[in-house]
Amino acid sequence: MNILFLSDNFPPEVNAPASRTFEHCKAWVKAGHQVTVITCAPNFPKGRVYDGYKNRLWSREVMDGVRVIRVWSYITANEGFLKRILDYVSFMFSASVAGLFVKRPDVIVGTSPQFFTACAAWFLGVVRRRPYVFELRDLWPESIRAVSAMKESRLLDWLERLELFLYRKAAMVVSVTQSFKKNLVARGIDAGKIHVITNGVDLSRFQPMAKDAGLSDQLGLAGKYVAGYVGTHGLAHALETVIEAGRILHEQGIGDEFRLILLGEGARKQALKQMAEDAGVSNVIFLDSVPKDEVPRYWSVLDASIIHLKATPLFETVIPSKLFESMGMGLPVLHGVQGESAQIVRDTGAGIVFESENARALATALLKLKQDDQLQAELRARCLDGAQQYERNQLAGRMAALLQQVAA
Repeated sequence: MNILFLSDNFPPEVNAPASRTFEHCKAWVKAGHQVTVITCAPNFPKGRVYDGYKNRLWSREVMDGVRVIRVWSYITANEGFLKRILDYVSFMFSASVAGLFVKRPDVIVGTSPQFFTACAAWFLGVVRRRPYVFELRDLWPESIRAVSAMKESRLLDWLERLELFLYRKAAMVVSVTQSFKKNLVARGIDAGKIHVITNGVDLSRFQPMAKDAGLSDQLGLAGKYVAGYVGTHGLAHALETVIEAGRILHEQGIGDEFRLILLGEGARKQALKQMAEDAGVSNVIFLDSVPKDEVPRYWSVLDASIIHLKATPLFETVIPSKLFESMGMGLPVLHGVQGESAQIVRDTGAGIVFESENARALATALLKLKQDDQLQAELRARCLDGAQQYERNQLAGRMAALLQQVAA
C-alpha cells in the first residue's frame, strides 16, 4: 500500500502529533508499505527553524525508511490566533501543491489538531481520485472556545461548518478517543465510518531505567521527591496549578523536600516563570525543550509525572499522549484531567486522579506518594502492566488495516 500522510508536525519536533505520526509511519514501512509524509520545516513551538533545516519551497529526506517532503510555510511561534491561522493556511496550500507531484497514493491521510491539513488531504483526494482519511486528534475549533483564545464570532461558526464538511467527505475518520467519536455522531456524522485508535507508547524507547545520576546532580535533585510535567506550556494546560502546588508545599514547611520540573516550551512559559518568581517558589524548575531522543533521560529523574489540563468539559474528551509514555517508564501519574483519560488511569491503576486546577489536591497527592513507598511501588507496577495495552506498533497495525480497507 502506498500511503500519503500530511502533518504539519514531524520529527525532530517532539510534540504528540509529531511522535504519533512518525512512529506509525515507521511501523507501516517495516510492514512493507510505502509511506510519504508531507510536512514543513521543523519549528514548533518557538517558531524558529531547527538547526540544520531551512524553510524552503521543497526539500526531501528519508527518516527510517519514511520519505519526507518538507514544504514552505509561514512560520510563527505557538501563540497568537491570527498568526497561527496564517501558519496553518500556508501549509495547507504548500502541501496541496506538493501532493500533486507525489507518486499516486492508494490512500491520503490528513491529521489534526487543526483541520487545514485535512483540507489539503481532501483536495488531493478529489484531484488524485483517491480516498482521504481524517485523523482526528482534537476537536478544533471547539478547543479554541474551550481556552477562550478567541471571542465567539462568525469566523468560528464558519470554521465549524468547514470542520463538519471535512468529516462528511472523509472516507474514514480515525479518532484518538471514544469521546471524540461520540461528539461527531451527536453532530450527525455516520458512526460506521469513525474508528478509534488511541495514542500509545513505543515501549522500545519508553521503558523503566535507572535515574540518570549526572542529570540528577546537574539539576540538584538528590534527596528530593521529583515530579514533572513534560510538554507544551499553553493556555490549555493551566500549569499555574503546578506552581501553586509548589507554593502550598512551602506554606506547609515541606517545600524543599520536593522538586517540580516543568520541561517544554509554549505561549505561557514566560508568564509561568514570572509567577513562580513573584511567589518566591523555589522548588519549581523550568527546563527548555530537549530533542526527542533525550526525553526518556529526563523522564528517568522523576519519581512521578504530572499531567494537567484546564478544567473545561472539552478536555474531558481528550487523552494526553504523555500518559502512555509515563506508564511505559513506570512512573506513577498524578492526573489532573477528568473524563476518558482519568478512567484509563483508574482502570489501569496507574496513578492518582485529582481535580483539574485544584492545586491543594495536587499538593496532597504529591505528599501522599512521597510518604508511602508501598503505594509508589504498586502504582509503578500497574503502570508497566497497563502500558502493554497501548503498545504503539500494535496500534499502528490496527490503523494500517483500516487504511487498507479504505484503499480497497
